[in-house]
Amino acid sequence: MNDTPHLLDCDVLVGHDVTTGRWSRPDAVQDVFKATGISGGVVSSLRAVHFDVPTGNDEARQVADSNGWSAAPVLDLRDVLGAERELERILAQPDRPRTIRLAPTAQGVEPGFPSFDHVVRLLVDADLTIFVEGDVRKIGTPFRGLGARVVFLDTHFYHLGDFIVLARAESGFHTSTRMLTGPDSLEIVAGEVGAERLLLGCRTPFHETHSVVRRLLTSKLTPAEIAQAGSTSLTNLLEPAC
Repeated sequence: MNDTPHLLDCDVLVGHDVTTGRWSRPDAVQDVFKATGISGGVVSSLRAVHFDVPTGNDEARQVADSNGWSAAPVLDLRDVLGAERELERILAQPDRPRTIRLAPTAQGVEPGFPSFDHVVRLLVDADLTIFVEGDVRKIGTPFRGLGARVVFLDTHFYHLGDFIVLARAESGFHTSTRMLTGPDSLEIVAGEVGAERLLLGCRTPFHETHSVVRRLLTSKLTPAEIAQAGSTSLTNLLEPAC
């Protein structure tokens, strides 16, 4: 494994998944990381996604600090006024986050809702990178023309063309590799818009982390492109703006 590049997972979840009943605990995430050669990543709390945003975000921050990871707070799109207050709270913290995670599908919010558009604009104005779940064909359009930095966490290889069309026009659009399992999916993204648009994303521990990592490491990308997707793209997004 000495030839394995530095790997970071942009899509880590901790807490209770109320839709499946499964739990994700930090020690279980670490076990998966050790088994797959991942050094760390960006973690969010399922508590924040589903029912208790402030407590969940504080939990994610504590987990991140304890494990040397980065935290991505979550906002509740169902409560746009509460989202305003929570964003103000987390931006006032001494070590303000560089990323925010949105889960419109899990929260039952459509991209066309006023609350979604309002929160997106607040995040862009705050110079935050937005990690967003959901179908890229539906959620991609509201981010266009804003100069947004976005990581689409659920881009499916069936919808790869839609992402490419969006990304050609938007330099800040990126995608997780998690569902790009089709033939040459990673290679197509790298060839069309550059490997810097790819971020290793595994949704550890709820997805097949080993398969996602193996797909990247055995791809036809160059070693430099694999390293870019494996960690450099994420590291660049996490760096404070100069």
